[in-house]
Amino acid sequence: MKIFLVGGTGFIGRYLYRALARQGHEITLLVRPTSPTIQVERDVRIVMGDPSLRGDWQHHCAGHEAVINLAGTSIFQRWTGRTKKALFESRIRSTENIVEAMRNMQGSRMHLFNASGVGYYGYRKDTMVSEEEPPGDTFLARLAQSWEAIALSAKKFGIRVVLCRFGIVLGRQGGAFQRILPFVKLHFGAPWGSGRQWFSWIHEMDVAEIFSFLLDHESISGPVNFTSPKPVTNRQMVTTLNRAFGKKPLIPTIPGWAFRSILGEFSNVFLEGQRAIPGVLRENGFVFQFPIFEDAAEDLIRPQVISKKPLGSALDM
Repeated sequence: MKIFLVGGTGFIGRYLYRALARQGHEITLLVRPTSPTIQVERDVRIVMGDPSLRGDWQHHCAGHEAVINLAGTSIFQRWTGRTKKALFESRIRSTENIVEAMRNMQGSRMHLFNASGVGYYGYRKDTMVSEEEPPGDTFLARLAQSWEAIALSAKKFGIRVVLCRFGIVLGRQGGAFQRILPFVKLHFGAPWGSGRQWFSWIHEMDVAEIFSFLLDHESISGPVNFTSPKPVTNRQMVTTLNRAFGKKPLIPTIPGWAFRSILGEFSNVFLEGQRAIPGVLRENGFVFQFPIFEDAAEDLIRPQVISKKPLGSALDM
């Protein structure tokens, strides 16, 4: 399939376009003129353009059967009023322009895979949430609702829309997971706040496999949780990582006030959480390569691991 990938220079996008290209898809990356120079495989095409602005890139977009939209300012920063505005505008404007471009597509059925996040559900403590759950009332929930609403407007043009609600993506080349590991190595892998908050996560390899699965299963549309079927608490997560590196934290916990003093409102992403499960994927027979956090962590950090002991399980702690 001919796939137009917006946001392909980010952490998830870089892994995804390579995986899809290896599967035989024809990939075109939309790259901002201000982005650093990137090296791509010979068969991957690059189109220059800013998705938040109308431009010639929209004509290139219209020549594809599927669009994957990962564009948007990173949420991993302190949320000031200016930052919140940028988070909204970068997502809304880009998606509006993509939908406008897709209106001009002709021929076979068209597909829009639009990124979102499990922040859509708000903070639900121990409640297990799947795709049919209503939205929450937090900043991230409102952001996700607005973003998804623009994407869903493409349905009136006969476009299939899949809302990709990502959990925390675990990968080797970036993302939140790689930011945590240095603290673990320095003996600061302690639970955050209560440690009881849930983290919905997924291995980068499963992300790519899910996209491939959804390309093949055209009957699936609407929200899809990109999460492992086995979310973990923060305490379980850091216990597993400490065991992997043979480390013992110097402090029992990292207090919530420390996060709040540094990160402000954004700290709630780390101190709260969602226990999201991939209901749609499980109902349709998707098989995860890494359903268990310990296995995913071991795969991703194996070259770095100091301890030679098996990770074992932290899920009963």
